Amino acid sequence: MSSSTYQVIARKYRPKSFEEVLGQEAIVTTLKNAIKYQRLAHAYLFCGSRGTGKTTLARVFAKALNCQSPTPSGEPCSLCSSCKEIASGSSLDVLEIDGASNRGIDDIRQINDTVGYSSSYGKYKIYIIDEVHMLTKEAFNALLKTLEEPPKKVLFLFATTEPHKVLPTILSRCQRFNLNRIPKEKIIEKLRYIAEELKVDVEQDALQLLAERADGGLRDAESLFDQIIAFHENKITAAMVADVLGVMPKSIFFAFDQAGKEGRLSAVFEMTQQLFAEGKDMIYFAESLTDHFRTLVLVKISGVNAPFLNLLESDKIKYEASAKLYSHEQCITILEYLADAQIKIRSQVSPRIFVETILLHIMRTHQRLPVEFLVRRLAELEQAVKASPQAVIPVEETNAPQNKKELAATFVSQEQSRDLPRDLPGDLPRDLLKDSGIKDKPDPVQQRSPAVAEAPDRTACQAPVIPQQKGIQVEQKPQTVQQLTPQKQSRYDTVMQFAAVELKGKLQKKS
Repeated sequence: MSSSTYQVIARKYRPKSFEEVLGQEAIVTTLKNAIKYQRLAHAYLFCGSRGTGKTTLARVFAKALNCQSPTPSGEPCSLCSSCKEIASGSSLDVLEIDGASNRGIDDIRQINDTVGYSSSYGKYKIYIIDEVHMLTKEAFNALLKTLEEPPKKVLFLFATTEPHKVLPTILSRCQRFNLNRIPKEKIIEKLRYIAEELKVDVEQDALQLLAERADGGLRDAESLFDQIIAFHENKITAAMVADVLGVMPKSIFFAFDQAGKEGRLSAVFEMTQQLFAEGKDMIYFAESLTDHFRTLVLVKISGVNAPFLNLLESDKIKYEASAKLYSHEQCITILEYLADAQIKIRSQVSPRIFVETILLHIMRTHQRLPVEFLVRRLAELEQAVKASPQAVIPVEETNAPQNKKELAATFVSQEQSRDLPRDLPGDLPRDLLKDSGIKDKPDPVQQRSPAVAEAPDRTACQAPVIPQQKGIQVEQKPQTVQQLTPQKQSRYDTVMQFAAVELKGKLQKKS
């Protein structure tokens, strides 16, 4: 096929009837009923994001209005002279105007001067103004009177991606239709149909990737598909699509989940090196990572078979396995962090370093002590104190540390003759001492364990001294306990003191 006769996919497979319009069923039904029952307004406004069919829907509506032999269902026949002229853009009764290049008051004055002329042979004289928000304020004002009381058999069809820029006086004179983003499954269905028509062999995963990148715009998906076909004439795979579009395949994210659970921090730098070497877009990678964890949250909440997930069978197994590597609270915390990071990454001097920081932060969540674990331990301690018949736990309200720095300083001053224990769970003491500016002593004997150390048995240790904070109340009751060695006692007391400060105001005593 020569280049002079070639037509791009987005134009070749543009909808020619209401039936071919995807994802706008409610709007299509309203327009067809308006024609059927002759309840036509004199102005319509179609608004929505790019590639959702605003101008296409206006053209099909114009064809249906002027069709000489419409079908019983209200569809244009696409065979009569009027339909052919409208499709080719040569109709004298349907005038399509670009609002971006004809935005002045003189252009609108020309419309006002010719709007009184009757149509040549069609039923209606129709003005389609695309990107109507580009008109100047003076042009809008010049159109007001004509738009409110146009001559009989004259209709105005407006299309815009930014309806908030249209004057309220214009909006009040139009019937407004908000077009939805086209669902991914409908985009995949249309791309599959195009592939069969063009006899192109393409994987389902490749179509899924194209639909995700299109972000609800069918025209974007068709343009990307056209680009992929031109790149490779053999079977189109998901890896090929990811390479052309500059995106990371989903297998990278699943491998990252497994590496995080295993604690392999080197995988972060391997991944970012691959991103940088292949010239991937760091901002789009951050968006894809956020979408990955959003899917994990939905899988943990609703399961892999939830209808709104729209996952492939192969992806369901992988997402179900990855979801087991994270806790519910952990996924939500990561998702909140990524949502905030997407805003910051656009202003970073080095997006690569920022992405590495994001990935390292996510991996560290596997080693942190969960909040629900601390709450459960403190609740168990409270129950143990209530059940004990002897010994009162002294609680000093006035001298109790009130924040992290004071607690860290108090601990170090009391433990000057000892080394800082190395088997504390997570990194709570280390971070707090770092915030206070006090350096800990090295421990040549004990090695810090990466796993969370279990606290001593409640029946075999003395209950710790917990500073009384707002929201944390400990009932003072006698308790008989077995004494521990000073080192273990200090370790346990310190853990629970840090937990009490970290959970200030989060633990409420039950009545």
